[in-house]
Amino acid sequence: MTDRTTYVSLDGVRGRGWTDAMVRDLLGTPDVQGRDPRRWSLAPVRLYLLARVETVERTPEFAETAALCRARASASGVHAERRRAAVLSAIRAEPIEVPRLPRPELERRAVRHRHLLGARSPGPRREGAPPGAPAPAPAPAGALVRWQVSYLRHALSRYEALLDGLYGESGRGEAERLLRQRLYEAIAAAYPALARECRRRIAVEER
Repeated sequence: MTDRTTYVSLDGVRGRGWTDAMVRDLLGTPDVQGRDPRRWSLAPVRLYLLARVETVERTPEFAETAALCRARASASGVHAERRRAAVLSAIRAEPIEVPRLPRPELERRAVRHRHLLGARSPGPRREGAPPGAPAPAPAPAGALVRWQVSYLRHALSRYEALLDGLYGESGRGEAERLLRQRLYEAIAAAYPALARECRRRIAVEER
C-alpha cells in the first residue's frame, strides 16, 4: 500500500505518462507548492500525493484522456511525417536556376559581396577611409573561388522558402542538407571551375 505521505514531482508525474493538460484537468492544484529548501531555484516546487495520483490513474476518466492524448500525438506525428516527405520531394523536384554571369562580372560581384559582409563585422579599416569602406587588398590565393561560391549561394537563398513549415529538428535538418547539396550541385554544373569548392562544402557541411 502506498505511503500517504509520499509525494511525486511534476516531472515524476510526466514520467508516468501524464501530459501537462492531464495534470491540470485531472489533478488540479498541487498538494504542496512553494520553494525547495534544498536548493536555490526561481521555479516553485509542485508536488502531488502519490496516492492521489495512483487513485486518479485507476479511473475511467484517466484512461479515456490518456487514449485521446496518444491518438492526438499519433496524428500529429503522421502529419509531420507527411509534411517532411512533401518538402523533401519538392526540394528534389525544384529546378534550381543559377545566375549565368560572365567571369569578370561574377568575380566583381563576389568581391563586392565579400566586402559587404566584412563591413558588417567590426575590424580595422584604412586610415582616412570612410566607415564601411572595403580595403582594396588583393584576394588571397584561392579566396576568389570561395567568394564566388558564397555569392552564388547567397543569390540562391530564395530557395530556402522550400523549408517553410518544417520545425522538427531531425526533419528540418535532413531537408536543409538536401537543399544545400542541390544548390551546390547546381552551382558546380553552371560553373565547372567552381565544382571542386562546391564538393568541398558539401562534404564539410554534411559532417
